[in-house]
Order: sequence, then structure tokens, then C-alpha cells
Amino acid sequence: MSDPTTSSEERKPQPNPNEKLTKVFDSENESEALVVKGLLDSAGIDNDLTAAAMIQDMFPGLGGMIILVREEDAEEAHEVIQEYKRPIPDDEDETAEIEIIEEPPPKS
Repeated sequence: MSDPTTSSEERKPQPNPNEKLTKVFDSENESEALVVKGLLDSAGIDNDLTAAAMIQDMFPGLGGMIILVREEDAEEAHEVIQEYKRPIPDDEDETAEIEIIEEPPPKS
């Protein structure tokens, strides 16, 4: 039985098993796929990280990891992923420059 004190707004929505999912990312590198999954999670985009070997019927010949999102979230997910892949311009590089001294200064 459901708890009468819990409102319908507090209940987590149940996933729809008939939703169309779209592949937005694939990688042979599991750690890269986990980073992208984290980015999508941070952006509030529900996603599913799956080993490609498990869904060979849908994507034959694909290895590694894939990320699936709802069809309506695919465009936003692609934007988040493109932002992640964009290189940092040289003028925005915040790497510190250190002067290397060959010999210590003489003691006075």
C-alpha cells in the first residue's frame, strides 16, 4: 500500500519502458564515457551508460561504452558533449609560468 502522507509530487516518476532512446555518445574508453555521463548528470539530463556488447542487435560492430538519452533530450546532450570536447583557446590557458634558475644566486 502507498503511504497516504506522501504526495504525488514527492513520488519519483516511473520510467516509461516505451520511450525512444537515442545514442549520443560512444567510446572505447570507459573512463571517458564516465566523464561524459557525469557531465550529462550535472546538466540534469537523464542518461544510461551501457556496455555496447549488450546491445549488438541495435548497433552491430560497436564496442566499448555508449550513452543513451531520451529522444527529446538528445539535442541538449549533444551541446553538453560538444562543450566538453571544445579545446581551450591559448589565451584562456591558466597554466602558471615558472622561471627556472640555472644556478642559485651567490651568497653575500
